[in-house]
Amino acid sequence: MTSFHSPNVMSKSLLDAIAGFKCPFDDQRRNLHNRATRMAELLEMRGVSKVFPGVRALDGVDFTVRRGEIHALMGENGAGKSTLIKVLTGAEQRDGGEVRLDGQAIRPRSPKDAQRVGISTVYQEVNLVPNLSVAENLFLGRQPTWFGSIRWGRMNALAREALGRMNLADIDVTRDLGTYSIAIQQMVAIARALDVKVKLLILDEPTSSLDAGEVRALFDVMRRLRDQGLGIVFVTHFLDQVYEVTDRITVLRNGKLVGEAETKSLPRDRLVGMMMGRELASLEQAAQRHAEEAKPADRKVLLSARGLGRRGKIQPFDLDIAAGEVVGIAGLLGSGRTEMARLLFGIDRADSGEMSIDGKRTTLNSPRAAIAQHFGFLPEDRKTQGIIPDLTIRENIILALQASKGFFRAFSKRKQYDIANHYMKALSIAARDADQPIKNLSGGNQQKVIIARWLASNPRLLILDEPTRGIDVGAKADIQKLVLSLCDEGKAVVFISSELEEVVRCGDRVVVMRDRKKIDELTGQIDEHQILQTIARGSA
Repeated sequence: MTSFHSPNVMSKSLLDAIAGFKCPFDDQRRNLHNRATRMAELLEMRGVSKVFPGVRALDGVDFTVRRGEIHALMGENGAGKSTLIKVLTGAEQRDGGEVRLDGQAIRPRSPKDAQRVGISTVYQEVNLVPNLSVAENLFLGRQPTWFGSIRWGRMNALAREALGRMNLADIDVTRDLGTYSIAIQQMVAIARALDVKVKLLILDEPTSSLDAGEVRALFDVMRRLRDQGLGIVFVTHFLDQVYEVTDRITVLRNGKLVGEAETKSLPRDRLVGMMMGRELASLEQAAQRHAEEAKPADRKVLLSARGLGRRGKIQPFDLDIAAGEVVGIAGLLGSGRTEMARLLFGIDRADSGEMSIDGKRTTLNSPRAAIAQHFGFLPEDRKTQGIIPDLTIRENIILALQASKGFFRAFSKRKQYDIANHYMKALSIAARDADQPIKNLSGGNQQKVIIARWLASNPRLLILDEPTRGIDVGAKADIQKLVLSLCDEGKAVVFISSELEEVVRCGDRVVVMRDRKKIDELTGQIDEHQILQTIARGSA
């Protein structure tokens, strides 16, 4: 059994002893001292606490990061990871404890203060300016000037150098950032964070919008920075990535430190258990029951698409979706998965082909028309397309149901609370009450609220686009079990995920996409290797 232990600090006396060691070879002595210095603690957070009204977000947490290491900060949504980062970067002020960087006590009052002392952060949601050029975004607020005028040529040259270090030398730095994909914008944000005198780099879900090649490129950069002595805090929900690139792991749960361990010595099942406080057996049992249940061969086709497509977005495709089944959609980033979902829900209008619902030819020219057919859609980007951040949990949950009823026939407050409280309990949404603003919830709980919104409308077809992206292991398991239970109740589910394990576990069939085209449809005993081979070859 892996033993978790409290962080300990390499003593100054040990460093001094190594520095003063009389080695007959000076180079060996220097190397030994440099290695010891590199492995000493760069960041020390001791007994850090933070209290919000009704919630103790951090409860005496210890957290250390060494020079020259990549340190994973793990935990379920609501575990305290985001609050710890906000305290460290000055976005929130701690209520207790101490923080030291390079041995010096610090208390940043703002992210700008934190950057001045050498702490730089890249968040999951890119917070740059899309209508400015790539170069302007890289040097926003610190442009090179000459007698008050921006030196555009110099700034563009420096931008190319910064992106070259990220293996993005072919990016046109004079183009508006918003014309590039989210993945490129994320890499630009990371390049900006590195282009200051940074000692500690915090990467908060940096790979959520990157494809496999971009993830490899980022990891190469992270390893180079580690070897140069930089400390890196890596926050992610992708366990494979944690075990691929990190040196140590710290686990938080319910605002408390569970412990830390060397990555190589911590088994995955143990890590998951520590994060969740429970095991994943219930999910596996649900998947097994779902797989073993007899499926009628003549299930009623709910939706049928023939030659449905949209120029410049997705090539024409055929697809049948039956009641009581989960249709998984797999493919690389940009393969056309989201474009297919948007056509099926009427967000985008098809310019070719036709759609039938319940055997009758139908045109879905708006989400309202889809809602009228009792369809639901959970978008890929919950922040901008899913939640209404300034509304409460209750108001967010009843939104779709109210829209289907008509806004001039409002539900009574009592009915609204009954609906909201029912789904908060059913989905284990962690919140103070139904009147809490949704923007104050963790990502996983926000996702559950959006799912509750559609469940309240009793949908026949629920389209879920990346429902588990950026949320913790426990919330992922809850959502996957929900998908399986909806299918068992006779509802149809379209399940889109970048994680092939999820698609295989939940899907009765898997539609494989590549280059904005449906290239195959897999049935029977499906595994991840088969999906990857299909994507690589272009056919089964």
